[in-house]
Amino acid sequence: MTTAAEETSAWAPLRDKIFRGLWIGVLAGNVGTWMQTVGASWRLVHEPDAATYVSLVQTATMLPVLLLALPSGTLADTFDRRRLLLGVQLGSCAVAATLTALTAADRMPPALLLGFTFLLGVGQALTLPTWQAVIPEIVPRDQLAAASALGAVNTNLARSAGPAVAGLLVAHAGVPVVFGLNALSFAAFAAALLRWRRPPQSGTTHAERFGPALRAGGRYVRYSPVVRRTLLRVVLFVLPGSVVWGLLPLVADRELGMGAGGYGVLLAALGVGAILGALLMPRIREGVPPNRLLILSGAVYAAALLIVALVPYAVAVVPALVVAGLAWMAQVSRMNASMQLFLPNWVRARGFAVYQVVFAGGQALGAFAWGQVTQAWGLRTAYLAAAALMALGTATVRWLPVREEAGDRSAAVYWPEPHLMLEPHLDEGPVLVTATWRVKPENRDAFVAAMQAVRRSRQRTGATRWGLFRDGEHADDFVEVYLVPTWEEHLRQHEGRLTGSDEREEERAVALAEGPATVSHLLPAHSPD
Repeated sequence: MTTAAEETSAWAPLRDKIFRGLWIGVLAGNVGTWMQTVGASWRLVHEPDAATYVSLVQTATMLPVLLLALPSGTLADTFDRRRLLLGVQLGSCAVAATLTALTAADRMPPALLLGFTFLLGVGQALTLPTWQAVIPEIVPRDQLAAASALGAVNTNLARSAGPAVAGLLVAHAGVPVVFGLNALSFAAFAAALLRWRRPPQSGTTHAERFGPALRAGGRYVRYSPVVRRTLLRVVLFVLPGSVVWGLLPLVADRELGMGAGGYGVLLAALGVGAILGALLMPRIREGVPPNRLLILSGAVYAAALLIVALVPYAVAVVPALVVAGLAWMAQVSRMNASMQLFLPNWVRARGFAVYQVVFAGGQALGAFAWGQVTQAWGLRTAYLAAAALMALGTATVRWLPVREEAGDRSAAVYWPEPHLMLEPHLDEGPVLVTATWRVKPENRDAFVAAMQAVRRSRQRTGATRWGLFRDGEHADDFVEVYLVPTWEEHLRQHEGRLTGSDEREEERAVALAEGPATVSHLLPAHSPD
């Protein structure tokens, strides 16, 4: 029998063989991606325009994530996630294998190499939100925070090990071997997916179409204060925090005089900190409330930036980076867990796609901005400015906290099936839904307040416009009106987009009224030809 401590330990999710196999597969893929980046960069080092080509490797790797994260999240919420992941890994394996063969045959010009790198970046963009959406299907809800921490460990292990292994292989075996191992990493993840038998998912009988699904995901984020607040906290941390990842090579070379080997040591220090953070997080979470953890980790990260800026000695910088890695992991895993806990299954991948765009975009924009600051005023000034910005952002937690309780996010089908005399087509719309509520005078103010939560529920799940009105002829009657783009979108509200939390919010309104509302569905009146 497992104890409660074992269930909430840092490694508890890995006791599940499905999660363990997939986590190892993701680790192999992440290591392979870092190896691919190092191998591609080294392959271009001796080209006439080496500086341009090498910088374009990072661009070709990250650009697909920014461009395709939202579409890929929509695909993951629309199609079977296991099959989508499996198809992407097999496709990426084929691309990497072709890249390996052409490189070994010395038929890999720079432009073609960048093209293959972009294709592999597309695979990464399709994988990231889909994998994040899969985790809550495998891991129990009380282990999601630990699973998020393990995700940070996975990323940092890959970031530490991938470049080091690739550097050794490039020196002793050549670039084609690095590319070949990257192809095998995709095959390893595909093998783990083949062993997972995803149970049938409940929901609507017809698949959601891409365009409406993409717009529905955007609406959910727009009308979800919890998600927007989490994304804001990500920006406030990642923008100043990205100074470490963007300028660490310059710290190793200019400030510490450690060279390329020293850069690897500094990266390893960040990775070690992240792993230590994952080990300590269960105990920290027991004693430190989530928003206080954000304050503490932000303050610690700011202090580490000050040490890097003011103490040009490796004996001080390396431990500071270990602490920074721990603080980074604490922040990122907290934000990730907040998203995991709050997003319902029907829109989870789309929500994580937006999260990925904000996170990657914040890192890219931050790294560029700190590079410009360094160019104009120097490396030390950039780190000092980042530390100050980190401290200011951390101070805002008091006024902009992350929600600690996600509520019941499971699907709740509690609306009665609509019975119409007409038979609207799924594409027919817009549909105007009216709900007439009768409310006693003493409950009117409380009812209007309760309906604001109902408004957010309607808008998150499909409504583009919403209003609450008083009936001029009947003083006790309130009329709720909301517009849904199509009949299909409204049916999805009936069939699984609502959650247990939505149901409770509507029950509060019902308790203040004289019973449930009388609902009508108004369809477009077409002019005769």
